[in-house]
Amino acid sequence: MIEADRHSGHAGRAPLLRVVDIVKNYGGIRALSGVSLDVAAGEVISLAGENGSGKSTLIRAIAGIERPDSGGIFIDGVDWTQRPPSDRIDAGVQIIYQDFAPLPNLTAGENIWLPRQISQGRRIVARREGMALAREVLADMKVDIDLDRDLEELSVAHKQVVAIARALAHKARLLIMDEPTTALTHREVEQLFTLIRRLAANGMGFIFVSHKLQEVSEIAERAVVLRNGKVHLSAPLSQLNEADIQRAMTGREISAKRYERGPVAAVSTPRLEVSGLSRAGQYEHIGFSLQPGEILGLAGLMGAGRTALAKSIFGIAPAQAGSLKVDGQATAIGSVADALAARIAYVPEDRLSEGLFLNFSIRDNIVVRAVERLTDRFGWLTGARKSKEAYHWIDRLTIKAASDKAPVSSLSGGNQQRVVLAKWLASNPSILILNRPSVGVDVGSKSDLHEVVVELANDGLGVIVISDDLPELMQLCDRILVLRNGRIVAERQIPETPELEILDIINETHS
Repeated sequence: MIEADRHSGHAGRAPLLRVVDIVKNYGGIRALSGVSLDVAAGEVISLAGENGSGKSTLIRAIAGIERPDSGGIFIDGVDWTQRPPSDRIDAGVQIIYQDFAPLPNLTAGENIWLPRQISQGRRIVARREGMALAREVLADMKVDIDLDRDLEELSVAHKQVVAIARALAHKARLLIMDEPTTALTHREVEQLFTLIRRLAANGMGFIFVSHKLQEVSEIAERAVVLRNGKVHLSAPLSQLNEADIQRAMTGREISAKRYERGPVAAVSTPRLEVSGLSRAGQYEHIGFSLQPGEILGLAGLMGAGRTALAKSIFGIAPAQAGSLKVDGQATAIGSVADALAARIAYVPEDRLSEGLFLNFSIRDNIVVRAVERLTDRFGWLTGARKSKEAYHWIDRLTIKAASDKAPVSSLSGGNQQRVVLAKWLASNPSILILNRPSVGVDVGSKSDLHEVVVELANDGLGVIVISDDLPELMQLCDRILVLRNGRIVAERQIPETPELEILDIINETHS
């Protein structure tokens, strides 16, 4: 383990938060084993680790949601280990989760000031006072948002600003941000980082939880990496590179090189042909082909039309004009059933709400799209047959689970993503659409998923990958289409095209 200045705080300052030798067990499983870290006022630290490494348990312990079995949590030098979550909030410790914990049916302003008044036990809402507080907080943040607009109408970036403002209205001094850039564009990430730096300069401490190591290196001063419930690295980022962090997270070397594949041969019958596809307000005049064995990337900013296009190809929101051919046959896709019949599979970006039945077993999630194939001629589907199919994919995709009968909700994010992929591969598709497949997935699981995708393409599948992570597309894809405002504005072959050129096209500085 690499460790530097344990419990030393930031530049000689006393720590705002100290976590000392925390241990937490769940039954016979040790989630945290002697974990220690500290955060000083004005410091931004990164907390990294693979899914299942103990990050979520540690965050819940700091917030008071989980009580550690041993060890201590100190705020301003005072032992807060046994105090409830409400006391931590009053002490200035706040968590901003990936979904921002919003109140979508209320306005942006109400989301900022109403939780504070509720926590104060007020029986009568003081709206004028609350709005004044919300305006004051946004002024201090140097951001401008329409406080009277319903939260559900705001962009993801503005929802995140509201979440930060809500924490500041509670007099937060330490913000724990869980995967804060997951749904943000490159520009929005830059704006968020500017805000974090401004708040840190005013004395706020941050724990920045992210799998995106390039962003971690840009915003954080120090990295703390967990693996199997233990701290395997704690050091200033100035002394580290991405490979050091990846090695600490996974215990192995993760290559950033492009996957070596021969050129994809254009055949007379493409796996998929799209001609003049349009849907009002989302995309128009989309045309491209996908060859057997090809991995095609769709790049662009949020709202460019990539997800809408994918959902149309899969029949969720059918196109209103244009045509498709699958393996040379004209195919009308008016529903998901049509897409399944055409052997098209779609792995959605939101695996929790769109991709999995969380209360079902791993086995049932995997076989749900293969029931017809697995049922015998009498209409029976035995548990043994389901388990055989499930374990085939558990083994092939290296899904880490104690049993195929365990609930899928018990798995880490990376393993849940594998289950979603297994579900669709069990349907025996010829075309696979992956929408942001590595979101919320750690670097080791991401590498493993990439290897599976390459293997599938080598077996002849046509694969479409939608991602906001341009390095991921550059590493994985044979060709990239860039969408902007619902249109394809560029097509580039990989690896002949430099990454910077594609980034400029995405950001409208190159055509």
